[in-house]
Amino acid sequence: MATPERPLSPHLQVYRWQIQMVTSILHRGTGIFLTFGSLLIAAGMLSLVAGPESWNRYKSLSGSWLGQLFLLAWAWSFIFHLINGIRHLLQDAGYGYSIAAFVRNSWIAAIGSLLLTAALWVLVVMRGGLA
Repeated sequence: MATPERPLSPHLQVYRWQIQMVTSILHRGTGIFLTFGSLLIAAGMLSLVAGPESWNRYKSLSGSWLGQLFLLAWAWSFIFHLINGIRHLLQDAGYGYSIAAFVRNSWIAAIGSLLLTAALWVLVVMRGGLA
């Protein structure tokens, strides 16, 4: 007897997008992005040790619009991953398992990360850190 061709488990096309799905996917994606940012931080430390010429090249690259865009994305990734990680730790401790709390905390992680990233960059710009 032939079995009908169907997926073994539900796929993304089956479900309506929800904030919980988005934060779960973003948590994984930001974790990967943080790895690349950490490699660039290590490259910056190596360029600092290599001497002034190497360090100035690194500074000019990180000061370019592309470097600034990467730093902004890396800062948001760090803050989102941190907030969402704290949310996961609280759930592991048994808090926030109701659907309403789960949705609320997902929105807090998403919106809170944007607000904290904006506040961080305003603070950095006010102190002249992007020069």
